[in-house]
Amino acid sequence: MKNLALSLFSFAILVTLLTPLTTTAQKRKVVVRPTRVVVRPNKVVVRRPVTHTRLVVHRAHPIRRVLPNTVVVRPARRVVAVRAPLVFLPRMVWAPTVVTVPAGDRLIWQDTETIAIDDGWVDTNFGVDASGNALFLDINGRADLNFAEVTFINGNVQVVDFNEQAYGSGVYKLLDFSDGRHVKTVRMLAKSLSDETKLAVYLSK
Repeated sequence: MKNLALSLFSFAILVTLLTPLTTTAQKRKVVVRPTRVVVRPNKVVVRRPVTHTRLVVHRAHPIRRVLPNTVVVRPARRVVAVRAPLVFLPRMVWAPTVVTVPAGDRLIWQDTETIAIDDGWVDTNFGVDASGNALFLDINGRADLNFAEVTFINGNVQVVDFNEQAYGSGVYKLLDFSDGRHVKTVRMLAKSLSDETKLAVYLSK
């Protein structure tokens, strides 16, 4: 009888200790986005969760339509400071023109960014800091393009409006300035429609 009473008492203590843990676990329900593994011929790509944040645009930004609420921000690999006050020029509606990649001796600067369909809208930045006559955009895949901001050394910002249109693979002229300009940065808002899309930006003379 004494052993039975001791066993019941021990069981009661165990239940008392476990009950708060169960309740706490129910209140602290954590949802973790799983890592996605993409298997391709001779290649396995592991895509880890990305952080979405609020899209930030300058108050003088000339595009007035509703823009995406959240984006994945890709900072520039090369940080370039623009020391002049920013002046936003009237938006330029893009008329896509397919061209060929400029010859190697004409290329002054180039950089690439790869975006995945899982990322959603990606706010990517390129630190250029070089002088040239034209910017080109090379798309390898398929992407929705929203806008680009080209910032020059004097602080002028030319916004190129893509009107959230979809574009496929090809090399396009992004912006022409035949008088020669010093480009500080290029910012682009894009969303991959392919499993993966590579965006390359070129500056030529």
